[in-house]
Amino acid sequence: MNESPAGWLGGLVCLLAIFIPSFLLVFGALPFWEHLRQSAQTQSALAGVNAAVVGLLLAALYQPVWTSAIHAPAGFWPCFTGICCAYVLEVTSMACSSRKWDRWVAVNHDTLK
Repeated sequence: MNESPAGWLGGLVCLLAIFIPSFLLVFGALPFWEHLRQSAQTQSALAGVNAAVVGLLLAALYQPVWTSAIHAPAGFWPCFTGICCAYVLEVTSMACSSRKWDRWVAVNHDTLK
């Protein structure tokens, strides 16, 4: 009976098995990327995939995290506060990276002087 690889070799095999398919998909789609970006069908498919991924992430948050950590109403508020803080930080980081935010900061900085 053959033993499966363990240790570093097993870790490397698992790493390759996880990431090689996505790399092959990206490298295979690169020559056609501009055409794919402008295709309405591809944009619709990617919007559907995006919605499915969000649903899977919410399910993954609920099942192991929510059901094992939130046992009483008192445990809800720290979790809710953390999610709200993460949302605010994400929105703020997106706003900071836009050009409108840079202009707004420059105008207000000059006004406050």
